[in-house]
Amino acid sequence: MNNQRRRIADHTHVVTKKVKTEEASVTNFREVLRLKTVQPEPDYDGAVKFLQRMAGELQLPCKVIEVHPGREVVVITWEGTDPSLKSVVLNSHTDVVPVYPESWMCDAFEGKKMDNGDIYGRGTQDMKSVLIQYIEAIRNLKSSGKKFRRTIHMTFVPDEEIGGVHGMDDFMKLDDFKELNLGFALDEGLANPTDAFTVFYGERNPWWINVICTGKVGHGSRFIENTAAEKLQKVLNSFLGFREEEKARLESVKTPKTCKTLGDVTTVNLTVLEGGEACNVVPQQFKATFDIRIPPSVDLEEFEKKMNKWVEDAGEGVRIEYIQKHTCQNLTSVNEESPWWRAFSKACDNMNMKLETEIFPAATDSRYLRAAGFPCLGFSPMNNTPILLHDHNEFLNEEIFLKGIKIYENIISELAMVSPLENERN
Repeated sequence: MNNQRRRIADHTHVVTKKVKTEEASVTNFREVLRLKTVQPEPDYDGAVKFLQRMAGELQLPCKVIEVHPGREVVVITWEGTDPSLKSVVLNSHTDVVPVYPESWMCDAFEGKKMDNGDIYGRGTQDMKSVLIQYIEAIRNLKSSGKKFRRTIHMTFVPDEEIGGVHGMDDFMKLDDFKELNLGFALDEGLANPTDAFTVFYGERNPWWINVICTGKVGHGSRFIENTAAEKLQKVLNSFLGFREEEKARLESVKTPKTCKTLGDVTTVNLTVLEGGEACNVVPQQFKATFDIRIPPSVDLEEFEKKMNKWVEDAGEGVRIEYIQKHTCQNLTSVNEESPWWRAFSKACDNMNMKLETEIFPAATDSRYLRAAGFPCLGFSPMNNTPILLHDHNEFLNEEIFLKGIKIYENIISELAMVSPLENERN
């Protein structure tokens, strides 16, 4: 009889484990992953409705602001006890990049959770996890009866993945943005494969350029001089030769005087090559598109002179055409003199979190905020996680996701209680 009871008890334990209820925050995470806010035709209406529902659950005011036809920013506000003080803004974007379905192990918009807790989907890291973690952290703080000195705004913006022109950039031109009374902002970061958490205090400037090479045309059977292809070869040698130099700097033995991370070097990548009409016709023009990312430590004027010299050396009929050219080199202080950094790092120290401060290697909406003089840190609480933004089979483990909510609860609490700064109310 005792053995029979033991077998029944063991079976009951197994069944209970299988039907364990999923936490509501994880369910919300998986739901937002199923919203196909994928460029170039994102379902922004679905995202707005989801966020409005979240605001209703939080019992917080929600404002939907059209910043461009078909493009809306959602702002959910938790007013502080002293609204005259500068606010804390928690920013996230709602759009995601496209996928190659054949390269995924599951539907990228299914929000599939594996037995080990890994949740797969486009946006799990970039950045729908953070979007939900903000909401759930505010939910937990509010339901526990907490009140904070500073107002907290959660801003959800469109089009970050295609440059943010009709997202954060347009939003910052409106009175609605000014009314946020922004003092400090958090935005997205990156996963860290180690036990540490990465915090980004600046970004490399993206320069996207076309180098257009023109030359003599003629029959493909002849040795024609001064062709577009010959000039293109010189351009490629110069740009990609510099790329190899920077790559070698990054891969060299690290010392305090050398670069440390990808954000410390300039990357140059050939991304598009166009030209030619027929197999037997030497073309008049070739166009090479480069994606260049320049760290804040680089003199932008000197770098532009270097590029112009490469183009000049390639010969006549070669020119640069800028697709985008960002020049902001503002950095957010990560020193103890900054009250914002003190609050952020104090919260992390209290949780025994190891922080690594870096320059963000790509580009986020933080660049618009920093360019306008607002302090902003890029941070996504994802350690022990491979960096998979824009990659196939992007995922985040359920446990890491849930820990991130607690991390934000502590960070938001410290930031929203920063004491009034000198002349802040003026």
